[in-house]
Amino acid sequence: MLRYLRVTNFAILSDVTVEMGDGLSVLTGETGAGKSLIVEAVNLLRGGRASADIPRAGAQEAVVEAIFEIPDDLRARVRGVIVAAGLPLAGNDEAATDVTEVVVRRVIQRGGRSRTYINGALTTAGRLAELGGLLVDLSGQHQHQGLVDPARHREILDAFAAEPAVTGEMSAAWAELAELDRQLAELGGDERARADRADYLRYQLDELDAAALEAGEDERLVAHRARLGAVAELDVGTRAAVESLYGDDGAVDRLAAAARELDKLARIDAMLEPTLRQIHEARVLAEDAAGELRHYADRLEGDPQRLASIDDRLELVRRLCRKHGGTLAEVIARAVELRGELDGLDHRETRVGELEAGRARALIRAERSAAAVTHSRTRAAARLMREVAKSLAELGMGTARVAVAITARPLGVHGADDVELLLSANKGEEARPLARVASGGELSRIMLALKLTLRRAEEVATYVFDEVDAGIGGATAHAVGALIRAVADHRQVLCVTHLPQIAAYADAHYHVEKVEVGGRTETVVKKLGAAARKDELARMLGGAATARARAHAAELLDTAGRRDPGKRARAQA
Repeated sequence: MLRYLRVTNFAILSDVTVEMGDGLSVLTGETGAGKSLIVEAVNLLRGGRASADIPRAGAQEAVVEAIFEIPDDLRARVRGVIVAAGLPLAGNDEAATDVTEVVVRRVIQRGGRSRTYINGALTTAGRLAELGGLLVDLSGQHQHQGLVDPARHREILDAFAAEPAVTGEMSAAWAELAELDRQLAELGGDERARADRADYLRYQLDELDAAALEAGEDERLVAHRARLGAVAELDVGTRAAVESLYGDDGAVDRLAAAARELDKLARIDAMLEPTLRQIHEARVLAEDAAGELRHYADRLEGDPQRLASIDDRLELVRRLCRKHGGTLAEVIARAVELRGELDGLDHRETRVGELEAGRARALIRAERSAAAVTHSRTRAAARLMREVAKSLAELGMGTARVAVAITARPLGVHGADDVELLLSANKGEEARPLARVASGGELSRIMLALKLTLRRAEEVATYVFDEVDAGIGGATAHAVGALIRAVADHRQVLCVTHLPQIAAYADAHYHVEKVEVGGRTETVVKKLGAAARKDELARMLGGAATARARAHAAELLDTAGRRDPGKRARAQA
């Protein structure tokens, strides 16, 4: 649930803070006061796109930040999204293992670039969108137009069916089928082209096999060549080193002389014995080193033929590296790859048979999955139509009927169904596509009816309704208010409205207005007390808070309380 929202330098929202509780909160105010800007800010918190002109004039960036409290039944899913994104579970507690709240921050720079933070860690707007779908569901004043797009109708029905295992199995079956089709396509094509390709692969492999390359061979050849090219220098240097160690008055003789002197002194002072031992050890090491160097020098000999052979081998290795890859390791890996491809071509018929058998099994699985999805949708469609009809009746569309048309289509990732919502606005009329028969007001009510029907199927912490009351009034407005109130019995709801009949159902009422501060226009948001709320409802009723309008406002509040018995108890609490 959205507990805390702060918006700074966001158009005319210089610095606005809203703290929200459970239940239904409403935002009211004159047109242009900034209500929809607050909704736009909330949309950014769910991963919405940032407009380039958002920052307030004179500011380099706008900031939107919020604290969401996560309901118990959503914590596992929210935690899964956060962990998958590699984000911290809590802002300041590295040891946290559960998610009780999430802190979201968007920084929008002038020009449209933005930075996104979740629990203090930098992330992407795409990651936020994954999480935002669980935090906020937004129904805008124009969003109901999306209902006329049949592409969304399948999603609506599947959300209501609430059988992710069935649709998930369909997706997995289709993915398996598509992968087998891809592999078969790779083995298809012209027979002559395949033969030419096989000949080319054999030619390349014959060359690589003849070279008999070994991993690390190039490095060993370079080292060996360096030794052969410096035989004279190595011989002179090592023999000079032997002379320094074991020649007349060399290191070994000097160490022996030092040992003799210390041996006499150690008999006088035992503290010199450790040093004497070190000198003996150094003498032994020097003798061993001299012996190894003498042996090394004796084995050194020039070999022009071996040197030429190494040069030829290095040139072959380097040529193959230039031809097949950047390094010797890549050339060796390329040979394995070419051999695998050639083996596949040589055994193409066997492989095609295996793939076709696998495809037949995968097709049966996909068709069975599609049949299960169709059955799930058919059952859900009947329930959806019944429940939407009940809500439409309460919304003043008692004679209207929403039908769900499920028709066959070619098998795909979502099954073998096309789904479309149809509307019969009046009794006896044929149900037709929404785009052809529904007015704006009817679409608003249909969307609300669907939200009410889906509220238990959808997993979301907060619903936001932005002026979904377009085109209604009177008794219907009361019904809409009562139904939005019903949504708020299960989830937190934020509603932007111009209708006092709806605002009367709120647990908390916020007034949005423009004021002038230092010669500039700013928006302020105030939470209204009981008296101020009655005045605001009176203004919404008649434009001025007259005694008659206040009386009417009191009547609205009383009516809302009677329609929602729990409202009075919540208000007293």
